[in-house]
Amino acid sequence: MSMSCPKCQSNNVIEKHQARKIGGMIGTSAGTISGVVTSLSGAEIGASLGLFAGPAGVLVGGMAGAIVGGLIGGITGCTAGVALGDLVDHTVLDNYQCLSCQYSFSTKLLVRDEKD
Repeated sequence: MSMSCPKCQSNNVIEKHQARKIGGMIGTSAGTISGVVTSLSGAEIGASLGLFAGPAGVLVGGMAGAIVGGLIGGITGCTAGVALGDLVDHTVLDNYQCLSCQYSFSTKLLVRDEKD
């Protein structure tokens, strides 16, 4: 879909995705921290599975459980943060910017203009 600037009618328009980027960073950080903190159970499971390989297996299994917990938490947090940021971009912020005149606008402005 080609978007044009409501101010200068240029088609040289980009989406900024500011909240999406920030939401993704915050979600990834929070999810990773949460995943590592709650990965104690994952580390315990990994350590118990590693018992079959002896003391080295317990250590490696415990570390692998903690790492997997952190990765899963980070991915989950990132996904949630990006979804929330995308919602904020499209409902609250002026997510579009004209590269010709530097005007920032949202799709709400376009819908209002079309109704008038």
